[in-house]
Amino acid sequence: MSVVPQANPEVRGRSLFDDALARFLANRAATASVLVLVLLVIAAFAGPAFLPWDHETPDWSAFRAPPSIASGHYFGTDQNGRDLLARTLHGTRVSLAVAIVATLVSVVVGVLYGAIAGFVGGRLDGAMMRVVDILYALPYILFVILLMVVFGRNVYLLFAAIGLLQWLTMARIVRGQTLSIRHREYIEAARAAGLGTPAIILRHVVPNLIGPVVIYATLTVPDIIAVESFLSFLGFGVQEPLTSLGTLIAEGADVIEVLPWLLWFPGGALVLLLLSLVFIGDGLRDAFDPKDGV
Repeated sequence: MSVVPQANPEVRGRSLFDDALARFLANRAATASVLVLVLLVIAAFAGPAFLPWDHETPDWSAFRAPPSIASGHYFGTDQNGRDLLARTLHGTRVSLAVAIVATLVSVVVGVLYGAIAGFVGGRLDGAMMRVVDILYALPYILFVILLMVVFGRNVYLLFAAIGLLQWLTMARIVRGQTLSIRHREYIEAARAAGLGTPAIILRHVVPNLIGPVVIYATLTVPDIIAVESFLSFLGFGVQEPLTSLGTLIAEGADVIEVLPWLLWFPGGALVLLLLSLVFIGDGLRDAFDPKDGV
């Protein structure tokens, strides 16, 4: 009795996203960094609600108290009796907020600028990229400090100043990607359908740049956090009553010989945050690189 072979069920093909996700999950450093980052974000935004002290209220009985479980000040207190754990969590929240907002500014400006330059091409492309070259020649940190000195130390200006100067590399990356896709079949079809240049850029060019943009944006966040921390360390960044990790590190560096925990914990939080973001960015870059195997 012969057995009639049955048709194989339809096999769903793996998408590019499935392959990228598999490569990312295979990267142990990246997946562990995602877990660390999630815990840091939860602690920064939800943790202060469960602490008996906020980042501003001093404990009049615990000035310069070392870290102690019995006292409830797990990271100790500063010179003014303020709980260092609460201040570290608040500083992490502010540093993340600065980085995220500044990254969004740089992504929006860089993507639009680079997409327009690469898609239109010609003299406009040359002129726009010469502007980028000129801005690249300016000393980045000194330019941000100049903006803060001229227009005042405002946290919203800090968002704009860092973001508006971080878009240059994004613009170059987007321009290069746009040059490689502006003559693809779907772009020519959109032209034949009568779509104008702005519509083609927004509907067809920008959506096909999501991969490189997400990767570079992820790598930009730790860079912005480091810049903000450096500016706050110099006294040009976040000011009281707000505090950032850079501000806390600057305060701890002044009294490291007598109150070393004021530098240990904010510095450790900054290192942990930066390392997790860098590993995630590297993992995304490797995951979306078609030359890498699963």
